[in-house]
Amino acid sequence: MLKWAIIFAIISLVTGLLGFRGIAGVTGTIARFLFAVFLILFLVAVLAVIGVFHIL
Repeated sequence: MLKWAIIFAIISLVTGLLGFRGIAGVTGTIARFLFAVFLILFLVAVLAVIGVFHIL
């Protein structure tokens, strides 16, 4: 998930530098969405691991 967020962020930067503002906006939005999903899943995984080790 993070890999795709980074890829879309790079695409957004490159297209923004080349002047394709529409494509840059869309890919930037996708990158932000994917990063948010990654962050939520990461936090859930960390909390799950903490919960498992807390039980033990």
